Amino acid sequence: MSSAARPGSGPVVCFGEMLLRLSPPAAIPLAQTRTLDVNVGGAEANVAAALASLGTPSRMLSVLPDNDLGVTARRAMAAAGVDAGALVTRAGRMGLYFYEPAAGPRPGRVTYDRAGSAFAEADAADLGFADALKGARLLHMSGITPALGPRGCDLARAAVAAARESGVPIAFDGNYRGNLWSAWDSDPRGVLTELIGEATILFGNHRDVGLLLGSEFSGDGEDRRREAAEAAFELFPRLQLMASTARNVIDAQHHKLAARIDVRDGGWQTDEIDITGIVDRIGTGDAFAAGVLHRYLGGAGVREMAEAGLALATLMHGVPGDMILASERDLTEFHPGGGDVRR
Repeated sequence: MSSAARPGSGPVVCFGEMLLRLSPPAAIPLAQTRTLDVNVGGAEANVAAALASLGTPSRMLSVLPDNDLGVTARRAMAAAGVDAGALVTRAGRMGLYFYEPAAGPRPGRVTYDRAGSAFAEADAADLGFADALKGARLLHMSGITPALGPRGCDLARAAVAAARESGVPIAFDGNYRGNLWSAWDSDPRGVLTELIGEATILFGNHRDVGLLLGSEFSGDGEDRRREAAEAAFELFPRLQLMASTARNVIDAQHHKLAARIDVRDGGWQTDEIDITGIVDRIGTGDAFAAGVLHRYLGGAGVREMAEAGLALATLMHGVPGDMILASERDLTEFHPGGGDVRR
């Protein structure tokens, strides 16, 4: 079974907004906490950090504020082994979000405070897309950037245009954020269809495809999920690979997760695995994307890509914060049940 042709050498350029995440400790509700833990994150930054830790070179392209919070974000990327040379500094504020973790019957909740951030107010000319993409193997971006508003749409379109001009393939994570799209007079279906139309790889599931086509696809069973992938391949002639997960939430501490990779002539779906004792579920989708891309760029087949993505996503459930810094050894030694202490 074939999959898309792999690009050559160079880093994966990850483009998007970096954020600070503020969370109350343990199970304390946000409205009752007196302390907040601070973590650096952001969907694309999470992928960049995970790729670098696995040994796949990555470069982060974003806009940071000219203050100590921007310095904190830059240092976090450099500490993770990510090339921070394409991070741009300008006047403005750092985007924030508050995450209240799930506890017992209480679901997790995200509260954004990112309007008017240095990234959201940036112009495409501030980014230097062409220089950042020199020698790149891949551009990874997501639907969060255009969801930020008209300027975000302009930035996303500029990134896609620069990648097309440079001959750099695009990996696009749908990352649909209804709260962001609904905050302005937006057209998520039209914008996302335009951007994904230039992508070689899509991270998305049957619900994302349904949004783009204005129809519904069932995620029940491999045949139904394949049906959604085939519809995406028909809609997007450039698309060569679609990666997705299926999550079954039992309770806050117990989820079931499976992964799937589809290419034009077939696909592979993993068995569903149990994930218990969940520490933090934020960033698990980004970990999945990183695992898939790491194997994809290494020339692996669809089964290996699905298994690596699932392994890294599962491990991320046991890591507090947005980012996972796992090694190749962590992937190869992964066991769904965890296991005893390694000595």
